[in-house]
Amino acid sequence: MGSKKINSALISVFHKDNLDNIVKVLAANDVTIYSTGGTQKFIEDLGIAVTPVEDLTAYPSIFSGRVKTLHPKIFGGILNRRDNSSDQEEKETHGIPDIDLVIVDLYPFEDTVASGAGEADIIEKIDIGGISLIRGAAKNYDDVLIVSSMEQYEEVLGMLDSQKCETSLGQRKSFACKAFDISSHYDTAIFNYFNKEQDEPSFKQSTRHSQSLRYGENPHQNGSFYGDLQELFDQLNGKELSYNNLVDVDAAVSLIREFEGETAFAIIKHTNACGVAKGGSVKEAYLKALSADNVSAFGGILITNHKVDLAAAEEINKLFCEVLIAPEYDEKALALLKSKKNRIILKIKSLSPNPIQFKSLLNGVIVQDSDLKTDTKEDLTTVTKKVPTDEQVEALLFASKICKHTKSNTIVFTNNDMMLSSGTGQTSRVDALNQAIEKAVSFGMDLKGSVMASDAFFPFPDCVEIANKVGVSAVIQPGGSIKDQLSIDYCDEADIAMVMTGTRHFKH
Repeated sequence: MGSKKINSALISVFHKDNLDNIVKVLAANDVTIYSTGGTQKFIEDLGIAVTPVEDLTAYPSIFSGRVKTLHPKIFGGILNRRDNSSDQEEKETHGIPDIDLVIVDLYPFEDTVASGAGEADIIEKIDIGGISLIRGAAKNYDDVLIVSSMEQYEEVLGMLDSQKCETSLGQRKSFACKAFDISSHYDTAIFNYFNKEQDEPSFKQSTRHSQSLRYGENPHQNGSFYGDLQELFDQLNGKELSYNNLVDVDAAVSLIREFEGETAFAIIKHTNACGVAKGGSVKEAYLKALSADNVSAFGGILITNHKVDLAAAEEINKLFCEVLIAPEYDEKALALLKSKKNRIILKIKSLSPNPIQFKSLLNGVIVQDSDLKTDTKEDLTTVTKKVPTDEQVEALLFASKICKHTKSNTIVFTNNDMMLSSGTGQTSRVDALNQAIEKAVSFGMDLKGSVMASDAFFPFPDCVEIANKVGVSAVIQPGGSIKDQLSIDYCDEADIAMVMTGTRHFKH
């Protein structure tokens, strides 16, 4: 239905890889080819006849190639409606030939921005003629086939070759949809480049890479991921990542990023850490992390920021885990870990954070800067008579890093190199504290001499009172309550050191 024979084609592309076979098929089917500049030379070098666009328009390329195809004879040839008598009369009057196929791509704007090029070079990579040709040909999909990216060449070649340069309406409409995907993504990239300075109150995001997931958060929900995971990971083993895997992997990567320059290991379950530790080796850090909660670790997401050697792999292999993430694996370690065929093993390439976060909410989208603030020694203000020791400061900052990546309300207990327990996602801070204490007791963790971190201020002194009873020696919290002094006074009475950071780390 709606079958059309391609008799003429306009080809003007930046990327010419794998274009030659398409051109040969067109020539073999007696298709008249129009082209410009470098693409024209490319086709001529193949020994195939090509008509320069300038011969069609009787107008040269001007302004260093900024204006080449923007001409009524080009756009008239694309946009005239073959079944519209008025269009056909005008076409004959003005000597406009039909153009049935347009193969055009766009200047590499995003790549140029990513390269760090200067503004003048970036502006020159804003395509005008190409984007106009894409939109024009896509609009008139009833009569014209638009090929808008080299990604489509293989599919187009098979279609043109097998169908002798005939296309169906459904095929043309499908490629029109792809074209508008290309053009809208391109315009979004340009807008976002300009809006870094202008700050127009408009939200635009576009991602062309996607993959279907087995299901969403639950089996009755559909799910997809939009993005290029291969930029971040090489998957070395296991089944496809699920929706919930991806959510937990994101949480794991965000947490391990905090420990640059140290050997750290974290175990994540439902986005919260059930174990985090530092050590002299990956094996040591893993075993300490596991000891905090070896029950929740079952089926969890494991991540380290150092190479997994055989000694670590032998311990890790004893645990059922959904995903293991590391920057590198020893050959023997990887062979052992691959013995569980469904275990997902990821080699992480980059820990670079995304500077913004957004999600759908109600009838819109909420956007915020990512929480990339990590509390440091310079951020600490001692508010009690007792000043924390250097060892306690190290432990407090370690606890703060974990607390930042745990669902609110949260309380975290640590020493200076491992999490002892945590209370997560509770409706009151006291409930989070009691949960953390209960977990510590159940896993044999002695909290005497430990430090405590809270993601937000204490509205009352009850939390430090309870913490004192289990032997906490120092506390880190953001402060900011109108009743801060009540907690400070209690800590002074109990000889507990308390520091405030001035930065809240809620996580919902």
